[in-house]
Amino acid sequence: MRTRDLLTYAYAQIGETLHAAVEGLTSEQLAARVAPDANPIGWLAWHLLRVQDDHVAEVAGSEQVYTAQGFAARFGRPADDTATGYGMSSLEVEALRVPSADLLLEYADAVAARSAEYLGGLTDDDLDRVVDERWDPPVTLGVRLVSVLSDDLQHVGQAAYVRGLLGA
Repeated sequence: MRTRDLLTYAYAQIGETLHAAVEGLTSEQLAARVAPDANPIGWLAWHLLRVQDDHVAEVAGSEQVYTAQGFAARFGRPADDTATGYGMSSLEVEALRVPSADLLLEYADAVAARSAEYLGGLTDDDLDRVVDERWDPPVTLGVRLVSVLSDDLQHVGQAAYVRGLLGA
């Protein structure tokens, strides 16, 4: 198995587990908070997809699916199409209302397709390319891709856990 095949398989797990955590939920269930400042399923899913979309687009040198395919407008987000959820306050998290599970999963599938396309073209040598020099040591493409994968799978697990708490 080549590294790109392993990464493509691993990233596919994000979408598969996200579908199980989100399918069939109502907009109310997507917005439900199990504690006053807890992140709801809709926000967790939106955030993990935004991070993946943002980071893959950056390293691929392409426009994000969120804007290129009109998802920003469909989610009804305010002017800042670059928001990924990092640094959002509890009030901002609450204000982000995901209109439907179907829209969320449509975006998930589009992000997954774009990620698979990019990952499928990688070589092992590509993974050593430095993509962010703001850190010490500088971040390579391989490290960035694993970081996104780790973050996304943690958030999918959180969403599945919240779904269980809601009894959905």
